[in-house]
Amino acid sequence: MFSVSGLAKHYGDQTLFEGASLQFIPGERYGIVGANGCGKSTLLKILSGVESPSAGEINIPKRATLGVLKQDHFEYEASRILDVVMMGNKNLWDAMAEKEKILANAEKDFDGERYAELEDIILQGDGYTLEARAGEILEGLGIESEVHEQPLSTLSGGFKLRVLLAQVLASEPDVLLLDEPTNHLDILSIRWLERFLEQFRGAALMVSHDHRFLDNVATVIVDLDYSTAKAYPGNYQSFIRAKFEERSRREKEIEKREAQIADHKAFVERFRAKASKARQAQSKLKAIGRIEIESLPQSSRRYPRFRFKQKRPSGRQVLELGEISKSYGDKQVLEGVGLTVMRGEKVAIIGPNGIGKSTLLKIAMGEVNPDAGGVEWGYETYPGYFAQDHKEQVGTHGQTIESWLGEFCPHQGIGYVKAQLAAVLFSGDESGKKLESLSGGEAARLIFARHVVESPNVLVLDEPTNHLDLESIEALVKSLKEYDGSLIFVSHDRWFVSELASRIIEITPTGINDFPGTYEEYLARSGDDHLDSQAVLRQARGSKKKKSPSSSDNEQKTRSTVPPERQLKKLEPKLADLTDKIADAEERVEALNARFCEENYYRDTPLEENAALEAEQRILMDEVRNFMAEWEVLEEQADALRGQIEAKN
Repeated sequence: MFSVSGLAKHYGDQTLFEGASLQFIPGERYGIVGANGCGKSTLLKILSGVESPSAGEINIPKRATLGVLKQDHFEYEASRILDVVMMGNKNLWDAMAEKEKILANAEKDFDGERYAELEDIILQGDGYTLEARAGEILEGLGIESEVHEQPLSTLSGGFKLRVLLAQVLASEPDVLLLDEPTNHLDILSIRWLERFLEQFRGAALMVSHDHRFLDNVATVIVDLDYSTAKAYPGNYQSFIRAKFEERSRREKEIEKREAQIADHKAFVERFRAKASKARQAQSKLKAIGRIEIESLPQSSRRYPRFRFKQKRPSGRQVLELGEISKSYGDKQVLEGVGLTVMRGEKVAIIGPNGIGKSTLLKIAMGEVNPDAGGVEWGYETYPGYFAQDHKEQVGTHGQTIESWLGEFCPHQGIGYVKAQLAAVLFSGDESGKKLESLSGGEAARLIFARHVVESPNVLVLDEPTNHLDLESIEALVKSLKEYDGSLIFVSHDRWFVSELASRIIEITPTGINDFPGTYEEYLARSGDDHLDSQAVLRQARGSKKKKSPSSSDNEQKTRSTVPPERQLKKLEPKLADLTDKIADAEERVEALNARFCEENYYRDTPLEENAALEAEQRILMDEVRNFMAEWEVLEEQADALRGQIEAKN
């Protein structure tokens, strides 16, 4: 276990966070969320020692090992892929390398004592299975055994980053620090990573913009907002509800106090001049002075506004791809792929990395020529393209973002251009930013602003969520749902696909599977767990319930005879009781966190007492999760009953 106390980070006048006190417990998985620029990656860098905090303390046990996901693969280019992964376990790797040197020089000078020491290190660390474990991790991340013996330089950039992820997972650390670990993974590899993290016994800290990943993996959400950091037990959906409820409670409390002040003031104004009420009026004035109203800080979260509209509808047939084939050298990427897209469809193209999804979109957009087959766009189609390497679409021409966007709407004034930039969070002087200074997320928002002003009637999007924060992804989904044109997209974001797709095209090594319907309908029909293997389990559970409906039918019949008002009256005390239990447990968790973050706590607290407090906190966090789950079920029932009552009235 380790903790931070009073942690702060400033860059000049900018405050990322301050007063952050958090505790990280083995076995818990912490999803770190917040707006772009709020300090999520900076927090990981501070914890790993890459950056120093502006204030505060970090308490990490001396023997604790940290596993940090690196982004620089260039130092390993000439190394064997398996070796790169095994290097993550530094003690074992160094011991094995030194042992090999001793054996290589055994005829000249054999150091038997040192050899025995190294052999002991290797045996204790299970070093003779390290290569097998490294191979399993690589295969889980979608890197087949056929390439494990090759140098890292033979892989593409995305797969090199997978090897670096395998390296940190193979290091078997006490604490994992992962910054956007799903960015270069396909959906199957993400699911493998989820299972790996579920079994990880240490504390895992993850920055991620993947809704489904955070829901599946996180047991605690660390929210960076209001210039501080706060932990919420549960996954991402639980956090969203808890934060909304917390803000609502504080707003209601402020409203209540403002109403009290207004009542007191009204009394004073009414009876100030009456001698008989003067003492009471004075008492009310003092009461007003005692009422404190806390001002609620503004959230750092900002939601862009994407307003996609088509300039005019296309013809009925939007796009036809006829028997497309494409190879790169000896590697056949696409073979005989045919596809027809009709007006108004929202088509998700899915499949493992390297299967040719992006290549297919590039061929459709004329960016790459097929080896065979043809592309035919329909009548009056105006496609807008978002490339996976979208920063190249923006370029680095020394232009400002204002002048760049203005080129796509030459008949509009500067006010219109500034308004479009402000809608995607470039306000004021930010419109003068140079293209080359944009981050990945900023470049993505700028390209979407271009699509807004150009009004294409077909949007072709290749991994559009890769560099967006959670708020931008949610805003993009909302806009694409309202978009009245056609949509063709590739994405590994399961939540994004589930929210948007009306048709699924899965590319496989043997051809394509074409399913007209949503992703959930696709799962129900095929049983394929390509995006989420848990959906199959849910489907099986659902079919079992359908086969034995007698108990639920009887329960429904019994309930239907009881008026919904009476049912709701019985539920409301249970909801109130659960709310109190959740609040009490969370309050105790906060108190324990504060205790753990006290200066010199680990030095002054006996090990037995610390272990007992940690166990108490784990139990409390489990209770909060269970109470929340129970509360959600009852609240859904209560909402349904309220609907019935409203319908009757």
